[in-house]
Order: sequence, then structure tokens, then C-alpha cells
Amino acid sequence: MTHQLIHQITVPTPYAVGDVHCYLYMGEKVTLFDAGVNTEEAWEAFQQQLKEIGLESSDIKQIVLTHHHPDHTGLIEHFRQVEAIYGHPLTDLWLKEDREYFQHYFAFFDQLYDRFDVPHQFRKIDKTVENAFKYQGNGRLTETILEGDVIPGLPSITVIETPGHAQSHLSFYDQTSGSLIAGDHLLKHISSNPILEAPLVGEEERPRSLINYREAMKKLKNYKIGEVLPGHGETFHFNEKLIDHRLKRQEERAEHVFEYIKEHRASPYEVCRYLFPKHYEKQFGLTMSETIGQLDYLEAKGKIKSYTEEGVLKYSPCKTLSY
Repeated sequence: MTHQLIHQITVPTPYAVGDVHCYLYMGEKVTLFDAGVNTEEAWEAFQQQLKEIGLESSDIKQIVLTHHHPDHTGLIEHFRQVEAIYGHPLTDLWLKEDREYFQHYFAFFDQLYDRFDVPHQFRKIDKTVENAFKYQGNGRLTETILEGDVIPGLPSITVIETPGHAQSHLSFYDQTSGSLIAGDHLLKHISSNPILEAPLVGEEERPRSLINYREAMKKLKNYKIGEVLPGHGETFHFNEKLIDHRLKRQEERAEHVFEYIKEHRASPYEVCRYLFPKHYEKQFGLTMSETIGQLDYLEAKGKIKSYTEEGVLKYSPCKTLSY
């Protein structure tokens, strides 16, 4: 129990990140923030901890999801009695496995990886999505929420859009207690990986995940946050210096990429292989996401530029800079 209004429930996951936290908010309506992963072990752990605080699953009246990743949506199918399930519109596309969106999603990554010069053995986006479907909950949102919205029964909670780790990511600020239910946006010991995602159907520009993540972290400075309730790891007291530290570390990593680009005219795949020589083969999706984030940041700062050579996207330093 973090304080009298919020109870933390922790369940295991099959992922390297380890356990994931859900939060029960005892407001006008008993509300569950996030819903673990869809495994028998997670459901058993959830039920046991619910029993320990004197509640049953039928006491939960609504569910609020921070983002669409399966370790945060998995158990929604066990709560058929809830009055409502809230989340970002993009979360609903994943929950209902929207056919049009995923046809677009796969086509987008096929074309993107062609431009990035990614070898075919690393093009496993279909497997990644299939694995997400395996562990996410079977259901869909009853209502979508965005920046500034208020959740029924929780008048003190403000919705904050915090894209980056996922473009669907929302955080929830309690104006009364100062607590922030942060999902995966802000963790104590590590900076979440900004994941490369496809644009929505009808949009041409892909999201710049790292840039979005940085802006969303800066946004938190506008709130008088006390306790941070993360999706993974320990709860902790908010400190603006943590935000500054994370931003600085990202800038240092980007500078490392820039030094490489100064000496090489490189494709995203080549940069990824340089940055993560020991990890890119087994964790290609994560390492490529990090790579593209750094390249996006450097391009936005005017330090590098992209061009196409024989159908492959490459990066070079901007000539206007002096070294």
C-alpha cells in the first residue's frame, strides 16, 4: 500500500523486464490502473493480493490503461463486470487487433526496413506483434481519453499524454496527493526505451519517439509531483534532477552517434550495429528503436542530415557545422 487511496499489486511477466505493477485506486469508484499480463501466474498473483486487501475482482468498477503494451493490458478479460475501460485511442487499435491498422503496420515496417537496409533475418515485426497478441487482454476500450480529460469517479485525477515509450502512453496525476501513476514513462533506475512505431492509417510521417519522449518528460516539471508510482521497479519521490539527468544522458549518447556519423556515411542498420555490437542480433527491435531515436534527435538539432543512396537511407554531418 502506497497510501490510503492507492494499493500496489505486483504480478510476474514472461519478459526480461520482470514484474509489473498495477494500482488500485480507492476513489468514488474502485479503479484499476493497468492490468498486468495475460498468464495464469499473473492472474493467481493478482487474486491473492486482492484478497489480502479485502477485495474481490467484482469490486473493481473500472479499468484505466497507461498504454497498449501487453504487460499492462493482459488481465482485462477477467473483469467482464467493469462499467468502463479507459485508455488512449491507439490502445484500442491493439486490443481489438484492428485489421486495417495492422495491414498498414506491417507494410510500413517492410518499406522502412528496406530503406534502413536491414537484413531479412532481423525483420521479425510480425513475430513481435504476434507475441504481443498472445499476452494482451481480450477486450476493448469503452471510452478513449486524452490530455486533460477527467475520469468518471476520479475527479482529482488529471490525464497527461506522455508519448515516447509508446505513442499510446498516458500518465495520471492526482492533484490532491501529488502522486503520479507513471506506467513506463518514468522509472527509478532506468530510462524507458522509446519504441519505433508506425504512423496511424492516413498519416505519412512516423512518430519521432525519442523526441516525443523528451518533451513528455519535460512536461512533468509543470506538475507538483510527489510520489511516482511506476509500472516497474520501486516507487520513488519525484525530483526534477532525474529528468535533467535522463535528458543529459540521451544527449551524450547522441553525441556518441554524431562522432560516428562524422567519420562514416552510414545507414540506420550500420549505426545500430556500431552502437550495439553485442546486442543488436538478439534485441533488434529495441536496439533499432534506440538508434533511430538518436538519429532523429541529431537531425532535429541540425547536426546531421539524411539522404537516399540507391534506395537506402543514409546520414551525414551537416556541412554548415564546424568541428
